[in-house]
Amino acid sequence: MGVAIQIKDVPEAVRDAIAARAAARGQSTQAFLRALLDREFRAERNRTLLESTIGRRHLTMSADEVVDEIRGGREGGE
Repeated sequence: MGVAIQIKDVPEAVRDAIAARAAARGQSTQAFLRALLDREFRAERNRTLLESTIGRRHLTMSADEVVDEIRGGREGGE
Protein backbone atom coordinates (compact mmCIF):
# COMPACT_ATOMS: atom_id res chain seq x y z
CA MET A 1 0.00 0.00 0.00
CA GLY A 2 1.38 3.37 -0.96
CA VAL A 3 1.42 6.55 1.02
CA ALA A 4 -0.05 9.93 0.13
CA ILE A 5 2.25 12.84 -0.64
CA GLN A 6 1.00 16.41 -0.76
CA ILE A 7 2.98 19.21 -2.38
CA LYS A 8 2.03 22.77 -1.49
CA ASP A 9 2.74 26.07 -3.21
CA VAL A 10 3.12 24.67 -6.72
CA PRO A 11 2.84 27.53 -9.23
CA GLU A 12 -0.22 27.31 -11.46
CA ALA A 13 1.93 27.32 -14.60
CA VAL A 14 3.79 24.25 -13.34
CA ARG A 15 0.55 22.48 -12.44
CA ASP A 16 -0.89 23.30 -15.85
CA ALA A 17 2.21 22.02 -17.65
CA ILE A 18 2.16 18.77 -15.66
CA ALA A 19 -1.55 18.30 -16.36
CA ALA A 20 -0.96 18.90 -20.08
CA ARG A 21 1.89 16.36 -20.20
CA ALA A 22 -0.24 13.82 -18.37
CA ALA A 23 -3.16 14.38 -20.75
CA ALA A 24 -0.86 14.04 -23.77
CA ARG A 25 0.11 10.59 -22.47
CA GLY A 26 -3.47 9.65 -21.70
CA GLN A 27 -2.77 9.63 -17.96
CA SER A 28 -4.24 11.33 -14.96
CA THR A 29 -2.03 13.92 -13.30
CA GLN A 30 -1.71 11.54 -10.35
CA ALA A 31 -0.57 8.63 -12.52
CA PHE A 32 1.88 10.88 -14.39
CA LEU A 33 3.44 12.19 -11.17
CA ARG A 34 3.58 8.71 -9.62
CA ALA A 35 5.47 7.44 -12.67
CA LEU A 36 7.77 10.47 -12.55
CA LEU A 37 8.59 9.82 -8.90
CA ASP A 38 9.15 6.13 -9.61
CA ARG A 39 11.55 6.91 -12.48
CA GLU A 40 13.49 9.29 -10.24
CA PHE A 41 13.71 6.63 -7.53
CA ARG A 42 14.92 3.96 -9.98
CA ALA A 43 17.49 6.31 -11.51
CA GLU A 44 18.95 7.11 -8.11
CA ARG A 45 18.95 3.43 -7.11
CA ASN A 46 20.71 2.50 -10.37
CA ARG A 47 23.25 5.29 -9.87
CA THR A 48 23.98 4.00 -6.37
CA LEU A 49 24.38 0.43 -7.62
CA LEU A 50 26.74 1.51 -10.39
CA GLU A 51 28.82 3.60 -8.01
CA SER A 52 29.10 0.62 -5.67
CA THR A 53 30.71 -1.44 -8.45
CA ILE A 54 33.48 1.06 -9.17
CA GLY A 55 36.81 -0.60 -8.49
CA ARG A 56 35.34 -4.11 -8.64
CA ARG A 57 36.00 -4.79 -12.30
CA HIS A 58 37.87 -7.98 -13.00
CA LEU A 59 38.21 -8.05 -16.77
CA THR A 60 40.84 -10.54 -17.81
CA MET A 61 40.32 -10.10 -21.55
CA SER A 62 42.14 -7.57 -23.68
CA ALA A 63 40.18 -4.99 -25.65
CA ASP A 64 40.86 -6.94 -28.85
CA GLU A 65 39.53 -10.13 -27.27
CA VAL A 66 36.38 -8.31 -26.17
CA VAL A 67 35.84 -7.01 -29.71
CA ASP A 68 36.40 -10.50 -31.14
CA GLU A 69 33.92 -11.98 -28.66
CA ILE A 70 31.26 -9.40 -29.54
CA ARG A 71 31.79 -9.92 -33.26
CA GLY A 72 31.64 -13.67 -32.83
CA GLY A 73 28.37 -13.38 -30.95
CA ARG A 74 26.87 -11.21 -33.64
CA GLU A 75 27.96 -13.54 -36.43
CA GLY A 76 26.74 -16.59 -34.56
CA GLY A 77 23.31 -15.06 -33.99
CA GLU A 78 22.55 -14.55 -37.67
